[in-house]
Amino acid sequence: MSATVNSAATGRGQAWLVWALGAALFCYGFFHRNAPSVMIDPLMRDFMVGGALLGNLSAFYFYAYASLQIPVGLMVDRWGPRRMLTIGAALCASGSVLFALAETLPVAYAGRLLIGTGAAFSFVGTLKLATNWFPPERFAQLTGMTMMAGMIGGVGGQAPLAALVEVAGWREALLGAAAVGGLLAAATWLIVRDRPRPLPRGEGGADRDDGGRVKALLRGLAVVFRQPQNWIMSLIAASMTAPLLAFAGLWGVAWLMQTHGMERPEAAGTASLLLVGWAFGSPASGWLSDRTGLRRPVLQGGALLGLVSLSCLLYVPDLPALLRAALFLASGAGLSAMAVGFAVLRRCNAPEVTGAAYGLLNGACVGSGAVFQPLIGALLDRAWDGTLVEGARVYSPEAYQGALSVMIGFLALGLLMTLLIKERR
Repeated sequence: MSATVNSAATGRGQAWLVWALGAALFCYGFFHRNAPSVMIDPLMRDFMVGGALLGNLSAFYFYAYASLQIPVGLMVDRWGPRRMLTIGAALCASGSVLFALAETLPVAYAGRLLIGTGAAFSFVGTLKLATNWFPPERFAQLTGMTMMAGMIGGVGGQAPLAALVEVAGWREALLGAAAVGGLLAAATWLIVRDRPRPLPRGEGGADRDDGGRVKALLRGLAVVFRQPQNWIMSLIAASMTAPLLAFAGLWGVAWLMQTHGMERPEAAGTASLLLVGWAFGSPASGWLSDRTGLRRPVLQGGALLGLVSLSCLLYVPDLPALLRAALFLASGAGLSAMAVGFAVLRRCNAPEVTGAAYGLLNGACVGSGAVFQPLIGALLDRAWDGTLVEGARVYSPEAYQGALSVMIGFLALGLLMTLLIKERR
């Protein structure tokens, strides 16, 4: 009896260690996503460019990450999360070195592209580990905890990194980050295993030839694409993620400064409350969903809370500062319920294609930022009245309200789409 209990405890400990290493890579990738935002001045000085060209540094990470999600899911299904997470960490570290040593902007772009490519493996690979190592009733909570790890990395890529850049310089800071990535790659390869017990040879395609592997990948992709719930859930998750990436991640600070007269530090702190709410709401919504065994009501409640909170922020004038901060927290906590969407996909997809399904949903989420960041900017330009301050365009509060309304409309559509989710026990 004692040996059995000790063995079970050891197995649980190993499962948590395996998951933690995957989540650490997701945290590391999120750190790199936000890193350029605290290096703008030295980067512009060293590369002798303006803001428009330098802004592409963020986009190279963003588009590489989003476009690779479905292929990454297929590769994780076929070759296992351990191998792909190790490769991802190594690519992130290599890209960080290339970026740190770059003397020209194209080389820096290539570094960011490598970082985004490596980070693309992190979330889907970690969810695959959670699928293989934990029972289904823990999955939604683990998804939320993984997202929380990402938010921690995002915060680390702002104020703490800014302090390090001030002391050591941006190149030295990125070389230090590269060393961390190398350690993550080594630890992942040495410690992580794809599942508690290896599959017998012949199961999972270990002895297939290359032609069989390609056919298996294409077959898995076809299965994922034919499942309507995958597309429905991807649209819902994208609608709930767009405010995080487009509002809190880009336009929220400028909106607070222009509409509510805040200084930049205060506006940044207020907008970051949405991320704080998301960080705590993700594991909480996952826990609630796993506890009740229900997915759709948790998603609906979260989407409704996010929609009401953001609508109050955007359309109710003269809110007290404390209430405005509470609404930012509430919107993040509500929208973070999209983490339950991955549990929905786990229930309606066979285990051998869950990686591809997760990739489809995660690609839709990241893609929402790629769509809505420039879309809101284009709508602001369209409503611009010609005002310039020190050469920069200044948009009126009315212009912001009109442009940001497209985000509210998309979220309302996502809430309606939750009616199409099928609960599976």
